[in-house]
Amino acid sequence: MLKKSLFLFLLLNSTFAFSSPSFLVDINWLAKNLNSSSIRLIDMSDDTQFQRFHIPGATHLPYAAINMHNKKGVSLSVGKDNIIKVLGLLGIQAKHHVVIYDDMGGLHAGRLFWELEKIGHKNISILNGGLVKWILAGKKVTAKSQNIKAVQYKTAIKSGRNNTATLEEILSTTFNSKSILLDVRSKEEYSGHPRYPRTGHIPKAKWWEWSQSVNFENAFKMQKQTMLKKQLQQLGISKTNTPITLYCQSAHRAAQSYFTLRQLGFENVKVYDGSMSEYSKIKSAPLIKGLKP
Repeated sequence: MLKKSLFLFLLLNSTFAFSSPSFLVDINWLAKNLNSSSIRLIDMSDDTQFQRFHIPGATHLPYAAINMHNKKGVSLSVGKDNIIKVLGLLGIQAKHHVVIYDDMGGLHAGRLFWELEKIGHKNISILNGGLVKWILAGKKVTAKSQNIKAVQYKTAIKSGRNNTATLEEILSTTFNSKSILLDVRSKEEYSGHPRYPRTGHIPKAKWWEWSQSVNFENAFKMQKQTMLKKQLQQLGISKTNTPITLYCQSAHRAAQSYFTLRQLGFENVKVYDGSMSEYSKIKSAPLIKGLKP
């Protein structure tokens, strides 16, 4: 009797572990779980696309709702309190499993993922391939909007991740093999324009363009983990506890790369919120042109 009980316990727990959602879920998993009361599906495609068609049950969240520009034109997060308000307006509670998608390789979805980890939301996933993969697979879409009932989102903000870097940290941190700074912009942005004085990259920053993580020819799905890990190893990044700080122009692409690193198992990852929209305005902050860190 004891052996039988033990067997059932192990079976149930192994099944639970196997079916538990990961940071990256595929369309078949979502199709099976679409009607689950624990799922909250967030569409971060643009307004026009959402109105045309979207995945059934999805609620629309514009990118502008979680991003702002200060008086100096610096792109910044709207802050934890505002993110919590947004979640409540979307009918999301801390108990829900939030699944996010867009139609642009996870650029918008990655931003929300970063914000949700910041406030300590536990269950978050991004749909692999997003709306593009869903459509190409012939899955059902709709133009009907959800009737949303606002709730009060309650969470212990102190339980969230310390995943945001400031200008002060960028200027004071010594980046080396033990602490990495990654520029995820294009090659042209990283190397800088030869005619412009305030262009190029932050000293010691290595270049790893965000788009390398997306297979645009295969329904916008994420590249295989083995390929991504090999790219990082070539940059001298192999240990998952390595402190890594990401930046781009506005933290948009950097947030997508944040998700990429998190789903690869990296634990100590931050996004420089102001990114180059802030850094380049500081005349005393050094910039380097060329392809060398």
